[in-house]
Amino acid sequence: MDYKRFVNDRAASLKPSGIRRFFDLVSEKKGAISLGVGEPDFATPYVGRDRAVKYINKGFTQYTPNGGYPELRELISAYYSRRYGLVYDPKTEILVTVGASEAIDLALRAVVSYGDEVLLPDPSYVSYLPCVTMSGAVPVTVPCSEKNGFRLTAKALEEKITAGTKVLILPYPNNPTGGILERADLEAIAKVCIERDILVISDEIYSELTYTESGHVSIASIPGMRERTVVINGFSKAFAMTGWRLGYLLCPPELLSPMYKIHQYTIMCAPTASQHAAIGVLRQSLEDDFASVKEMRSQYDMRRRYLVNEFNEMGLHCFEPEGAFYVFPSVEGTGMDGEAFAETLLEQKNGAVVPGSAFGEGGKYFVRVSYAYSMKNLQKAVGLIREFLSERE
Repeated sequence: MDYKRFVNDRAASLKPSGIRRFFDLVSEKKGAISLGVGEPDFATPYVGRDRAVKYINKGFTQYTPNGGYPELRELISAYYSRRYGLVYDPKTEILVTVGASEAIDLALRAVVSYGDEVLLPDPSYVSYLPCVTMSGAVPVTVPCSEKNGFRLTAKALEEKITAGTKVLILPYPNNPTGGILERADLEAIAKVCIERDILVISDEIYSELTYTESGHVSIASIPGMRERTVVINGFSKAFAMTGWRLGYLLCPPELLSPMYKIHQYTIMCAPTASQHAAIGVLRQSLEDDFASVKEMRSQYDMRRRYLVNEFNEMGLHCFEPEGAFYVFPSVEGTGMDGEAFAETLLEQKNGAVVPGSAFGEGGKYFVRVSYAYSMKNLQKAVGLIREFLSERE
């Protein structure tokens, strides 16, 4: 039977995930010390877990409204207003999704048409390019340099814009680099987007994990940008809720409407128990001024500074990332690219980091190292990498 006849051309053209390929290698190595997973090592706050169990036991196991529980949307609105100075109508401008991943897919499918061009920073999260391809649009990567902290610049952006450009995906703080964009950066990018009539999909899933004194700034808060921005966020990173699969998007009603329809037909609603957990977590966070988030961020900040110092002392140049929970050291000085470095480290020392090439061509000579691990595990892994490097001298 010729199965090729039945497989969608765009699906067939997708490359396997570089992260998954490497994790498959790691799974075959017993006792590997891994710094590869981008997942908080904290448990979901008790108030969220307790509320979910309570409502499951009370029989709240049916569908919720398509857009999510009204109370949850109201809390999300209050959260974005308090944290980032942005006001969204819970009824017409907020949609609760199955993770930020569904929100990204919804946004792309709702706004791009076949052949439209979508700009992506390089390196960036592995799912963007495949999602753009599956939407029928054309991904166009915009190189970002370690020299300026892997920031997307207005100049680099303008160089990639054509008559077919429709959307910019703006994922900051960035996975894998940990790079951020500050207000001045965003103002310059906003000017280009307004002048060239480009829509922005702003993935802010790591917004709470920003280590600068000024904190995260959403491009939607820049004058003229709220009306042309789809903000995407979720509960996975800031509230340690990866397995609950809960995200959301915020945008003007005219953009939300087509996304809502796609969501209705393909998903119907986000998981009931997850929404109850999120209500508990957000309600408490708004009451106690985000105490659990601040504590988690403080722990990550300590680990971040430790790893940056260690990698630089080893001779693996590492700029200081100011967001997310990754460092992105260069391994070019070893004579290897990121893939060779990661594979050899795993083979010889049972230590696992992720090749930077999994996130785009710009990551070829880098590796992504997650510090969403205990200091004990980080110290073990650093010891293995030190041994690995010393044995190659």
